Amino acid sequence: MSKNIFKNIPKPSENEFFEELISKNGIKIERIISHGHKSSQFEWYNQTNDEWVILLQGEAVISFEDEASVKLFAGDFINIPAHKKHRVSWTKPDEDTIWLAVHY
Repeated sequence: MSKNIFKNIPKPSENEFFEELISKNGIKIERIISHGHKSSQFEWYNQTNDEWVILLQGEAVISFEDEASVKLFAGDFINIPAHKKHRVSWTKPDEDTIWLAVHY
């Protein structure tokens, strides 16, 4: 059964929306929907796996603990190595930001 990554977008809420699309053999693919969301100022993601993420729609800024921030536009992707501390410091507040993340 096919699905569409741009369909069934939840209405904006207080929290980002995370949807696991598939998980198998140590690989997880998820859709993330942000709508003006950002990580807490003192919260850093410190993941045990690498993460490849592409921004399908919207705009976002990812900040790193020890590097400059990266602004992403639709179509931009980035690979974040395991244990590289990062956070989402901004997403466009007036439209859905749709991410596709591959954890491996």
